[in-house]
Amino acid sequence: MEHLLGQDWEITPAGGETGEAFFAQNNGQKLFLKRNSSPFLAVLSAEGIVPKLVWTKRFANGDVYTAQQWLIGREFSHSDMTDERVAMLLKKIHTSKPLLEMLKRLGKTSLLPSMILAVINAELDEELLNNDIIVDSIHFLEANLQYIDNENHVVCHCDVNHNNWLLSEDNQLYLIDWDGAMIADPAIDLGMLLHWYIPQENWEDWLIQYGFELTDDLLLRMKWYVIAQTLISIQWYKKKNRFKEMEKWVQFLKEMDLK
Repeated sequence: MEHLLGQDWEITPAGGETGEAFFAQNNGQKLFLKRNSSPFLAVLSAEGIVPKLVWTKRFANGDVYTAQQWLIGREFSHSDMTDERVAMLLKKIHTSKPLLEMLKRLGKTSLLPSMILAVINAELDEELLNNDIIVDSIHFLEANLQYIDNENHVVCHCDVNHNNWLLSEDNQLYLIDWDGAMIADPAIDLGMLLHWYIPQENWEDWLIQYGFELTDDLLLRMKWYVIAQTLISIQWYKKKNRFKEMEKWVQFLKEMDLK
């Protein structure tokens, strides 16, 4: 990594699943480096959704490195997610034409509910398919698939976990880690956020801040996507032998109304 910045820089891994991210610092200057990040990052930076992009460098072997501001700040906690700025930033993302056009230029097409269901049926292993709550969840997805139809597809982050919300020391909120971004029904993001972090009695007020009305159609779409994403997460955690997290999401399904 020293060939990027020179021998005077201290470069350390930033963690994460891919091992493609690094912290770099030298005489008070701090950068967040990432290998082979998407060109989408430039638009996210221009829109003020992620920390500022400082430079991009392409090397002869085809690798592309980006450097962003390494901000002093903190991740949001579970309780922070009720902050109205979360609703405002998510609305900004979902209504951004530059973000949508860039994903389209990068070859992204709409993620349809039928595609998600096909992935679930293809990837869940035999042991999980013998679990009654998993079976009931799949039946719910299949029975309601015909009703999960929304043509207003937008840029969705698809992992609005509180750990991906960064509040800088100057009180600027960012949403980071965009590797899983898709063009899809905004109910994907809304469902995860509301089901995980917002008491149900506050959903209507939260959605007013965001700019939506709480309708039966939206409720069903959010529920459908939350169940689908939970099933995918259960299989992912099982493959990683992270059984405590897997059981947490199995329990989450048990608490859902699957009728």
